Amino acid sequence: MKKQEPVSHIMTKHVHTARLEDKLLDIYELIRKHHIRHVPIMHNKQLVGIISKTDLNRLTFSGLFVGEDADEAVFDMLTIGQVMSHKPRVVKSNDTIKTVAEILSKEEFHALPVVDEKDESVLVGIVTTTDVIKYLLDQY
Repeated sequence: MKKQEPVSHIMTKHVHTARLEDKLLDIYELIRKHHIRHVPIMHNKQLVGIISKTDLNRLTFSGLFVGEDADEAVFDMLTIGQVMSHKPRVVKSNDTIKTVAEILSKEEFHALPVVDEKDESVLVGIVTTTDVIKYLLDQY
C-alpha cells in the first residue's frame, strides 16, 4: 500500500456544482440525473457550502406517498443557503488518502470537497467514502 499517495489520485475531478442562487429543485434534479450524492455550492467562484442527497431527502414527502408536488412546494419555500452545510470541511489535493480516510471516519462526513494545494478558494475535486473504500479494495 502506498502510504503517501495524494487524494488527487482517487478524487472525482469533474465535479457537478450548483450556485448559491440556484433553486433547490435544480439540485434535486442534478443529483437524480447524474446519480451523485453531494453537490458543492459556489458563490462568486468560491466554495461556500455543500448539499447532500440526504439533506434533500429530509425535506421531502416522497417516502409518504404524498406526491412530487408536495416535494416541489417544500423546495420552493426554502433556499439553498437555508439547507446547505456552510463552510464545509475541505482537504487539499496533495493531502494523503490516509489523512482523508481519518477525517471521514472520525468526523462523520461522507464527502469532502478537494481544493488546490496553493489556493484553497479553488475547487479541484470531491472525494467520498466510496472513493476511499474502492482504493483500499484495490490494494488487496
